[in-house]
Amino acid sequence: MRGLSIPLDHPSPDGGEFIDILSGKSPSRRVPLVEYIVDDAVMRPLLEGLLGRQWVTAGGDRDSQRAALDNRIAFWYRMGYDFIRHEESLPLPENKLTGHDPPAAPQAPGPSPEKEPGPPLAGRSPALPARAWANEHEGAIMSWEDFEKYPWPAVEDFDFFAYEYLSRNLPEGMGLIACHGGGVFEHLSWIMSLEGLSVAIHEDPSLVRATADRLGELMVAFYRQILDLDNLIAVFPGDDMGYRSATLVSPGILRAYVLPWHAKFAAMAHAKNLPYYLHSCGRVDAVMEDLITLVGIDGKHSFEDAIVPVQEFQSRYGARIAVLGGIDINILAGASADDVRSRTRMLITGCGSRGRYAVGSGNSVPSYVPCDNYLAMIDETHRANSEMLSSLK
Repeated sequence: MRGLSIPLDHPSPDGGEFIDILSGKSPSRRVPLVEYIVDDAVMRPLLEGLLGRQWVTAGGDRDSQRAALDNRIAFWYRMGYDFIRHEESLPLPENKLTGHDPPAAPQAPGPSPEKEPGPPLAGRSPALPARAWANEHEGAIMSWEDFEKYPWPAVEDFDFFAYEYLSRNLPEGMGLIACHGGGVFEHLSWIMSLEGLSVAIHEDPSLVRATADRLGELMVAFYRQILDLDNLIAVFPGDDMGYRSATLVSPGILRAYVLPWHAKFAAMAHAKNLPYYLHSCGRVDAVMEDLITLVGIDGKHSFEDAIVPVQEFQSRYGARIAVLGGIDINILAGASADDVRSRTRMLITGCGSRGRYAVGSGNSVPSYVPCDNYLAMIDETHRANSEMLSSLK
């Protein structure tokens, strides 16, 4: 593996410029990095191996919470992002299926020849993280009786410490991008289950309406608590509404129950002069115009080459909204580091040259992405940007 330019010794994040590039207010002197989530299984070996920091799992005490947040700040900062993204969900009990990661783990690369050797590198912790995914057949709310018994949370009881700590402790120039963890459609389909939701849409639409509206109202109250945070530069939620060939429910259902709430969240962000970016997986072409014209999203994230390659999406919508990410997960997870570099450089040259673009994964950086491939994406971006800046001198 070629010598790495990362972790950066002297990062110079500029959250304001990041937003200006994506809004088209500033010419693209560089193509900024963007990411939705970096899984702990990738972050931990890099924190320990490249940054020489001790991994801390946040517990119920403030000391461990601060230490864990400091690690995340250090990671996003030293990787060269202009921001750190943070999300947490209100406690919304859902029927989940659980399991563990397989034992094979991505390993951190050896010390770069361009850097002084650091402490011994570590792989993933022997304690494999538990994973949970939606039970698509049986939800926590399947009837009005379930709805009335459901333990709806109170926003005033939620602990916003992590959001507040991050907003106060970012390095100079770095911004905070934040949101509620999970969108209205995601939590609706998780609480009711996708199967239960589909049945209720036809047999008891008033139950769907009541559940969706309760979720939306809670998220409105949640956003009221975070939109005035210092250093907040954007709202960037996720709400997966599609799969490979279509939306998960009909576009009309999304327009009736879900998109009006996104329009409300976007309006709240815009009232604070903050952009509203949306991560949504799957084929959402059928509601893309709604997302742009009715919801008012300022940027779209989550792309898969088998659905709509990011270059094609940008050619359709890039003059109207920002385009975020786009390096297909199948390449990021399964190709060689050199192939990842080639794809990264291609998107920087192609999408980046059109402006209003930030490069990163097509979805997120899950646990099965090799550390070498993640670093190849980050490193190639910094190399390309360094070349761009040199050419301007």
